[in-house]
Amino acid sequence: MSSIDSAPKKTWFGHPRGLTVLFCTEMWERFSYYGMRALLVLYLAKYLLLPGHVEGVLFYPQIKAFFEMLAGPLNPQPLASLIYGSYTGLIYATPLLGGWLADNVIGQRKTAMIGIVMMAFGHFMMASEALLFPALTLLIFGGGLFKTNTTAQVGMLYAPGDARQDRGYSIFYVGVNLGAFIAPLVAGTLGENVGWHYGFGAAGVGMIIAFILYLIGWKHLPPDGLKQRANTARKPLTRAEWKSVGALILLVLPIALWWACYEQQGNIIALFADANTDRRLIPGLIDWEIPVTWFQAFNPFIIFAFTPFLLALWTRQARTLREPNSMNKILYGCLMLTASYVVIAYASWQGGAGKISWLWLLLYFLIITTGEIYSSPISQSLYSKVAPLRIASLMIAVNFLPNFIGGGLMQGWLGTFWEDP
Repeated sequence: MSSIDSAPKKTWFGHPRGLTVLFCTEMWERFSYYGMRALLVLYLAKYLLLPGHVEGVLFYPQIKAFFEMLAGPLNPQPLASLIYGSYTGLIYATPLLGGWLADNVIGQRKTAMIGIVMMAFGHFMMASEALLFPALTLLIFGGGLFKTNTTAQVGMLYAPGDARQDRGYSIFYVGVNLGAFIAPLVAGTLGENVGWHYGFGAAGVGMIIAFILYLIGWKHLPPDGLKQRANTARKPLTRAEWKSVGALILLVLPIALWWACYEQQGNIIALFADANTDRRLIPGLIDWEIPVTWFQAFNPFIIFAFTPFLLALWTRQARTLREPNSMNKILYGCLMLTASYVVIAYASWQGGAGKISWLWLLLYFLIITTGEIYSSPISQSLYSKVAPLRIASLMIAVNFLPNFIGGGLMQGWLGTFWEDP
């Protein structure tokens, strides 16, 4: 990501002040997204798509007919899975539009602001059962306008060669996971225990806070890169650069398969936690049940806990020239993903028709999240290192395609194989 020479000089905590603004804005946007993610499948499968409610949903017959044309007759749970998968997938496809609009028309700051407003309206519209699909549409396009441009602005805060940039992105990533951790505890609890619409409303409040913080910190954000892009000479790629591009495109499929399995956390794993898991904290001693949506907080919490240890491990390995390269780290992440589902399959088999302890789900999250730390940020780093500098932004957008193909469409399709207990 190219930086600009006119980046702000004033700092907070040793970094440009704009990083704090982007950290807080992204945290509240992720709070909204993961609050929605924790509730959506449960809301659809257990409430909205059932007789007595679904008749009032606008465009429901057309949406259902479209999915049934692809997958055959659908009961509420498989249909909920396909809707959830389409939502989580498309929200990673629209960043291509957001990046183009920012680079060529109105700049990063205004594009991100429009995205925030669209998402706020979308979350509040979710409070109306009839407006489900218009609300999801606003959220998909709003997320696309927002996501690429806040991430791009982090890099634009730093001058070329500034050693703080990697640490800046690490700090920004903490904001992402902080919002993801809080969301199920607040929005998820409200939606599950008070009312679905209170949970969606909480997500909307999160976007209002993000809007206010972004507006207050506007003066600390980096200037848009429109002029810099306009003055950049366009040269054809060399043969070696085309080989790099081809290799990165080939990586889309295996990474998509990884995301298809990983994103089941918000789909069939949420359903499994609800129907097949003994959620009592200590059965017979402390019979308080862990809310279903709280399981969505396990993943970001483990990222907080494990990332410092893994970074320290890689640092020690680097000193002795034993640190795995990027491809090997991604491979280890894939193996851990496989192991996590072997664990949950074994626990299900052992449990038979009964419910398994929630500790099995905790073990599942421990393994899959460690695999995420090895895979997800490393794949982004690999794309940024290998991509030709002249099309770095485009190739970073390509890095979102596995989330769209695997984390959305394929994940939703896999979820249709879940059977209601």
